[in-house]
Amino acid sequence: MPSHLAHMRLHRNLCLAVIDGLHDIFNSGYYADKVVQILLKRDKRWGSRDRGFIAETIYEIVRYKRLYAEIADVKGPFSRPDLWRILAVWVVLKGIPLPDWDYFSKVPKRRIKGRFDELSNIRKFRESVPDWLDELGSSELGEGTWTKELHALNKQADVILRVNTLKTSKEKLIDILQNEGIETSAIPGYPSALKLSKRANVFKTKAFKNGLFEVQDASSQLVAPFLEVKPGMRVVDCCAGAGGKTLHLAALMQNKGQLIAMDIHQNKLRELKLRARRNGVHNVSIRPIDSTKPIKKLYDKADAVLIDAPCSGLGVLKRNPDAKWKLDRNFLDRVRTIQKDILQRYSKMVKPGGKLVYASCSILPSENQDQVNNFLNSEPGKDFIFVKEQTILSSESGYDGFYMAQLIRKSE
Repeated sequence: MPSHLAHMRLHRNLCLAVIDGLHDIFNSGYYADKVVQILLKRDKRWGSRDRGFIAETIYEIVRYKRLYAEIADVKGPFSRPDLWRILAVWVVLKGIPLPDWDYFSKVPKRRIKGRFDELSNIRKFRESVPDWLDELGSSELGEGTWTKELHALNKQADVILRVNTLKTSKEKLIDILQNEGIETSAIPGYPSALKLSKRANVFKTKAFKNGLFEVQDASSQLVAPFLEVKPGMRVVDCCAGAGGKTLHLAALMQNKGQLIAMDIHQNKLRELKLRARRNGVHNVSIRPIDSTKPIKKLYDKADAVLIDAPCSGLGVLKRNPDAKWKLDRNFLDRVRTIQKDILQRYSKMVKPGGKLVYASCSILPSENQDQVNNFLNSEPGKDFIFVKEQTILSSESGYDGFYMAQLIRKSE
């Protein structure tokens, strides 16, 4: 644990904000990113270091909730004193001097370090995951891969941008951002990606407001190119959400042709509309899936279909560490059923000779390869030929975990 924090002083109002945030995340089930977003606006006097402290401390404690709670000897739902005990564990392990506040009156420093050393030998505590998830991961991926993957998914995610090639180039954007005080560098093997040298609020930049880039993880940027779209095609993104991959597809299509973005969540599609406008994308039409009709209308009509399926999100725990506490076996079973159903129905939009890409941000074979194999052996899947797949592990790439498979529908 880092000792360079030994000269750091804790501020009571920042710690109170951390405790409030943890209370909302752990006990009320709110999403961590939303909680942090709201908290950071609480006090106008906080500078960027103060806000950084709140965000990073909350995320780290969410990431290691199980380990810290075990060391603090507390069980959820956590009372406020319980949360202070968890925070005390974090403070001691970071080597930050404990202030003499009442909250910290009985903190057994030596016991904390001893317990940490002891529990660090056990994967489910060290990497902080529920028992069931640890068993599932090791049975699906094997002990070795699961151990490495869990470790990688507990690291803080880099901030990666996707250059909007409809408006600028990678080289130009590097200069433009540098003039706004933001250092970035290209990543070999990812044609449109730039990595931030250090964290910054890129949404405040002029470059962002002018639609020169979107924030999108490097692994996620590999999905749209996997569909091999060309200008002039008719392409459907059927689980578009707020449209990260839709906008990438539009850029790859050079704004030519027809791109149809569909989703069951209307509010996400509204956000996609705003993003498309900012990106200068005008070949997108938005269709909410409010019945079976919008899908049926497109049967046999698309040159390419992307199914970025709903999933457990296990590949993106770096950026959503609270997901591992919200997941359970039932959710996973439901999500696998949805994946199967979506593949069966949405694949019918692909025309003969057209392409289908099934993708997920999970690393579990049961959500990935198994779904594709089951589909290929089903009635609708008999029309398709498997072309290629790619499994991206965080422990190998350094970015999110992802899976994608490309299939082609047989020509009549």
